[in-house]
Amino acid sequence: MKKRILDMCCGSRMFYFDKQDPHVLFADIREVHETLCDGRKLDIAPDIIADCTNLPFEDETFDMVVFDPPHLLKVGEHSWLCKKYGKLPENWQAFINDSIHEGMRVLKTNGTLIFKWNENQIKVHDILNAITDYKPIFGHRTTSKNQTIWMAFIK
Repeated sequence: MKKRILDMCCGSRMFYFDKQDPHVLFADIREVHETLCDGRKLDIAPDIIADCTNLPFEDETFDMVVFDPPHLLKVGEHSWLCKKYGKLPENWQAFINDSIHEGMRVLKTNGTLIFKWNENQIKVHDILNAITDYKPIFGHRTTSKNQTIWMAFIK
C-alpha cells in the first residue's frame, strides 16, 4: 500500500489513535529509545530518518502532510522535555518557514497540510509571521494553560 499521508516530524506519534496507521509514512530527524526519569519509555522510531526542511520525496507525493515540529526553544539539551519533544534551532523562523514550504512541495495539489503548534514559548502569531507564502484556512485552539492550536493549510 502506498502511503498517502506524511508525518514529517512524527516524534513518538503521541496524538495517533493507531501508532502504526498504514496510511501514514512516519518521518523524523532522529530515532530515540530511552527510559525517562519517571520510568516511562520513550520510543521515537520513524519509518524514515529525514530532515523536514529537505525531504527526500518528489513534488506532489502525498495527499496530506502533518507537521508537528519541536516547539521548545528554551529547554535543556539532555532534559526529558528535549528528548520527548525535540528542540527548535536558534533560527526557528527559517526552520518553520522552510519546513512549511517543503511540506507544501511534497503535498499534492488540493491536498491539506495540518500544522500543530504549542504556544508554551512562542505564540502562534509569531509562527504565522515567520511563514511566507502560506496562511492557514482555519484553526482550533485547546483551552488548556499551554495552548495548542491545530491549523489547516490547503495547496
